[in-house]
Amino acid sequence: MNRPEFIQQGKTIGIIGGGQLGQMMALSAKYGGMKVITLDPTPNCPCCQVADEQIVAEYSDVKAIEKLADKSDVLTYEFENVDLNALSDVADKVAVPQGTNLLYITKHRLREKNFLNEAGCKTAPYVSVKDMTDLRKAIKKIGYKCVLKTCEGGYDGHGQVVLKGNEDLNKPEVAEILSTKDCILEGWVNYQVEASVMVARNANGDVTVFPVSENYNADEILHISIVPARISKAIYEKAQKIAKQIAEAIDLRGILGVEMFILKNGDIYINELAPRPHNSGHYSIEACNFSQFDIHDRAVCNWPLPKIKLLSKVVMVNVLGQHVQGVRSVIPQKPDWHFHDYGKGENRHNRKMGHVTILTNDIEKTLKEINETHIWKTKVE
Repeated sequence: MNRPEFIQQGKTIGIIGGGQLGQMMALSAKYGGMKVITLDPTPNCPCCQVADEQIVAEYSDVKAIEKLADKSDVLTYEFENVDLNALSDVADKVAVPQGTNLLYITKHRLREKNFLNEAGCKTAPYVSVKDMTDLRKAIKKIGYKCVLKTCEGGYDGHGQVVLKGNEDLNKPEVAEILSTKDCILEGWVNYQVEASVMVARNANGDVTVFPVSENYNADEILHISIVPARISKAIYEKAQKIAKQIAEAIDLRGILGVEMFILKNGDIYINELAPRPHNSGHYSIEACNFSQFDIHDRAVCNWPLPKIKLLSKVVMVNVLGQHVQGVRSVIPQKPDWHFHDYGKGENRHNRKMGHVTILTNDIEKTLKEINETHIWKTKVE
């Protein structure tokens, strides 16, 4: 782990990745008095639109990462697929508070599951798979229904396929995933609530935890987050405690998204970890005393971390490519909705283009209001 120095106002945060998470990270940093440089291969990427400078280069460009390090006082990232060797190589030039172990664990599903079990957390049963022979053996052990995933690189439903019976082994996605030779088969978890908790920690060991978010997906992409999650107080506190436990076990610096399944009997299974701000934490911009982006920037700069307070009940709904026109059409009728647009150049189906945050006193009434716009096909009640 790199030197745990305090990064003063006026210093420069280098962000590897220039998408919407980088953009919102940069906005918080600018409000906090920091300079921001982003590295991203796409000119005028979302983060570039609010940063002081962009280095236009591929993430694998070692010289570009070295240039970013030379110009920055601290480095962070907005996604998992960062070159670990490149990060290690620049650690003597710039503070890299998150180090490489966090990424090493979380960017690989098998390593992540092993870590979670060693940290005392429950997960779905899982088996390492490299080919069809392994897969058939793993299915005999785990049974149907199950999920085959690549160990690296998958997101928003990409790189995974649900298997319900032997006939599904002929799906083209199965051959595509197995071609990576590095896969994992996970048992299906019959959960009652899908939830997530954002937790952060700095180099001084301060830990702060966000409210529990109740999440609903559509096409394997987050659709809606409801905060606070509609679960019992005991389960709510248990979820936050587990998130803190994971933060300590992984020696966290920065923010971490902990995705979890809550079962009917109260058991909590950890699904995945995200070593960065997370889509389900966007509500915090308006609904908390500090947003997840504020806290991430503070944590990597080793500023003291406050206790997070939820200022209002809130619903956050994603705006994908197919929702953009519908959302824009209701702006004149929705004075209390917070509309976020990420400034992406190309509007594509299922691409995250923005989100809407709605502060509320009545969650069910707000969900009904969202459903009645008919912008989103998936209905949540």
